[in-house]
Amino acid sequence: MFPFKDNIPNERFPVVTVVLIAINAIAYLLAIRHGGSFFGGPSAAVQARYGAIPYDLAHSGADPSTVLTSMFMHASFLQLFASMLFLAIFGPTVEDALGRTRFLALYLLGGLLVLGLRVLANPASTVPVLGAAGAITAILAAYIVRYPRARVISLVFIVFFFTIVEVPAVLLLGLWLAVQLCFGLTGPAFA
Repeated sequence: MFPFKDNIPNERFPVVTVVLIAINAIAYLLAIRHGGSFFGGPSAAVQARYGAIPYDLAHSGADPSTVLTSMFMHASFLQLFASMLFLAIFGPTVEDALGRTRFLALYLLGGLLVLGLRVLANPASTVPVLGAAGAITAILAAYIVRYPRARVISLVFIVFFFTIVEVPAVLLLGLWLAVQLCFGLTGPAFA
């Protein structure tokens, strides 16, 4: 299944959503330029430099800028693609409903909240926390609260055939959580 658009019309162009996607993509390209590969992501050294390390944050040894840079840093192309796909689908509708300033505040506060929870859950961890998952989760939560019956137009592949169906947005929220669990079990910590 490949989701690509919700069924809620927007009244204005999602400027903040587009800018956030661009910032995340540029940050990824800059990160791999300093070490790593396109699909494999930035090197461990780059992840440690720009990711938020819970131990350092909990023990006042962190560069405070990593709290922000970690929200725009992704460990792999797949993580970046999944995050930006969900932001592109759900972000415009939430931005339209909340307005640009409140949408940006929700995005940033969601990222900060999840990072804070990661630090509280495991303050001794030295694994860099990377990604926009916390910010995207906040956007998805706002979407589901505001539009609980919304549907997402998705392309479904069945062997060699495909069809377009409308899938409940709540189902995609479950898919998002499953993807984040898989990322969390297979690589650096994601927030």
